[in-house]
Order: sequence, then structure tokens, then C-alpha cells
Amino acid sequence: MPKDVILTPEGLEKLKLELVDLQTNRRREVAERIKEARAFGDISENSEYDDAKNEQAMLEQRIASVEEKLRSATVIDAKDLTTDIVQVGSVVKVADQESGKDQTFTIVGSAEAKPPERLSNESPVGRALIGRKRDDVVEVPLPRGGARKLRITAIEVGL
Repeated sequence: MPKDVILTPEGLEKLKLELVDLQTNRRREVAERIKEARAFGDISENSEYDDAKNEQAMLEQRIASVEEKLRSATVIDAKDLTTDIVQVGSVVKVADQESGKDQTFTIVGSAEAKPPERLSNESPVGRALIGRKRDDVVEVPLPRGGARKLRITAIEVGL
């Protein structure tokens, strides 16, 4: 069963644009490559033809993936966001308790994550922050053991 994809309105628009591009421009390009490769003669030993067919398969797989994300997408509405609690769509400012370094993260769904600025709600930091309030201290487990303590200094609406 596909999991829900959480998107910002901006992320939804980007996915729609990508789908249109894949279905029109990229499909046309790949079809042209296949046509050119066929012109080389015997397709049983034609590496250009094999490459073009593989590219076509990967393109169709990506199109199906984007279509599935759009079908199962839940779009975040800015009206539903609050500055009281961290949720998907929040911009969170934190201070590292050990180093004192300040960082700002935007919490988004996994489809839009681009670390280190836009963190997935499924990432270790995102999971630790979701549902927490200003001045809470959260512990984020580190890959090599131990934990990093972050204090939430501000929560803003990010959409």
C-alpha cells in the first residue's frame, strides 16, 4: 500500500510540472532516440537501441512514480499551521546545546526534502522536532552513537 506523500503547495506544483515535462518533452526525446537507433539496422546487436529502450523503461518508471505521489498527496494548507507546535510546514530555529550553533530547518514531507535546509518529517531531526514546542530540548540520535541536543528557539509558519 502506498504511503501518504505530504507536500507543500510549492512541492505539488513542482511535481505537476515535472510530470508534464516527462510525459511530453522527455518521452518525445526518448522516442526519437529509439527511432534513430532502429535506423542503424539489426536491433538484436544494437547497443544504441538497447540503451534507448532502457532509458524509456526508466522514464516510464519515473512517470509512474510521480503519478503515484500525486495520487496519494496530502497538501499542507498554511491556514492549518500554527506557531505553537512543530509540524510539517513549520520553519524551526534551534540551538545546538553543545556547540551553541544556531540552525534553521523547514520541515517538509519526504518527497520535498533537501537537507540540510529542508528536512523530512521522517528524518531523525524531523521526527524529533515534530509535535514539540518552543523552548523544548530534543535529543537526536547520532549515527555513530550518542545524541545531539537541540533547543527549539522559534517556530514559524513556513508556507
